Amino acid sequence: MTAFAPDSIVLNRKLPLWYQVSQSLRASILGRPADAPLRLPTEEQLAGHYGVSVLTMRQALKELEDEGLISRHRRRGTFIEPSALRGAPVRLLGSVDAIVAQQSGMSTELLSHGTGPVPGALAEHFPGAAEVATYHRLRRDEETGEPTNHAVNHVRAELAARIDLADLERRPMTKVLRDLDGVHISRITDTVEARLADPETARLLEVPLLSPILHYTGISYDAEGAVLDVAVIRYRGDRFSFTVTLDAH
Repeated sequence: MTAFAPDSIVLNRKLPLWYQVSQSLRASILGRPADAPLRLPTEEQLAGHYGVSVLTMRQALKELEDEGLISRHRRRGTFIEPSALRGAPVRLLGSVDAIVAQQSGMSTELLSHGTGPVPGALAEHFPGAAEVATYHRLRRDEETGEPTNHAVNHVRAELAARIDLADLERRPMTKVLRDLDGVHISRITDTVEARLADPETARLLEVPLLSPILHYTGISYDAEGAVLDVAVIRYRGDRFSFTVTLDAH
């Protein structure tokens, strides 16, 4: 039986290895093609793939099992749960791969895109820039077709020519910029706040006007500290929660 092939990851030694591995594998699972195998490689194979110990890999798999993304069966192996795409919580765990993970696993519709003047509210993030490229996308639960979040990405205009629109219908912007276009993302700053759905958000997410939503802003920076992308995502408040874990070591 063919086993599922997870993405690779460059580990950050300042963060818990099992956390990084679990979130990288989580992103691979949630963003997998519809025809991908459900069987995972063995613990030993996965440990070799990620370059960690079997003990670390076992801890990472337990995290995914506790979350309900995988099931483990003695003598049969480890399998992705077919229902893994539904209702996955949004987690902020301290790595770029966590951001990729939170945005993966949903059907995405590109609503519109284009280049225009920098919005006044974002001028501080794009100093000296006359224009930015903007992409509006609506994500849906792949099983039910229910809208889950509306994302707007404001990207440096010179990067627009490197972005394949077809990729944006399958992958989060962070993954498109980093893995497909080779853009180095050094850090991402996240802000999450509770808001009420305005008329446009209520229409897109199919919720009543003034329903609670989670308003997420993620700002991606390059190695020189310049902003690459400002993502504004509005999540349905009845579908998502945020978990923030701080490493005390």
